[in-house]
Amino acid sequence: MGAHLGRIMIIEDDSTLGDQLAQLLQGCGYATERYEDGLVGLDAALARDAQLILLDIKLPGLNGLSLLKRLREAKQTPVIMLTACGAEEERIRGLRHGADDYLAKPFNVEELTLRIDAVLRRSRTALRAMKTEPTQLQIGDLRLDRACQTVHVRQQMIDITPIQFRLLWQLVAQRGEALSKAYLYRLVFDRDYSRYDRSLEMHISRIRRRLQQAGLADPIQTLHGRGYVYS
Repeated sequence: MGAHLGRIMIIEDDSTLGDQLAQLLQGCGYATERYEDGLVGLDAALARDAQLILLDIKLPGLNGLSLLKRLREAKQTPVIMLTACGAEEERIRGLRHGADDYLAKPFNVEELTLRIDAVLRRSRTALRAMKTEPTQLQIGDLRLDRACQTVHVRQQMIDITPIQFRLLWQLVAQRGEALSKAYLYRLVFDRDYSRYDRSLEMHISRIRRRLQQAGLADPIQTLHGRGYVYS
């Protein structure tokens, strides 16, 4: 087998779409694996290493959201969710469960490849950073471990997604500095800020709620018109 850019798993029960995605990605230089059942796809994702997973929401055996939740208990493989057009609640739930991005069907082929490139680039950047930056940050009762992507308040582990971990890490690492929304979107989400995109606000709100539930006074300040700062 010749060299390829990496392996992408396609977990999608529409055989026609799955075939089209596999052909497209193979033409771009990726090796692909296809699964049409959620339970089979989960077993493969846990057992094999992939650079990225394209994951449909509505799957037989185990739906995509449940699959993602169980995957995140063991691995941080980048995941792009494939959702129905207008299914905003599904997209929000996917992000909460740890999806790295989402794409609504039907989608443009060029947009799909650009989103895959962006997620893989962000993943590679994070891996490189892990080799050069500190592996832990601690401020008072809050401790972040970047190698394990875990957050603890005192001895209690806080349940947050990989994207939320990256966001909190940046805020804590640059404590006292005002980080603009545009900066955070580019650094954490690897895309430009749009005033119609509420992803950042949603993740900040969830981080705040988790920290407060653990008994930590909210240290994240909203700077209206500017961004956020960890004080």
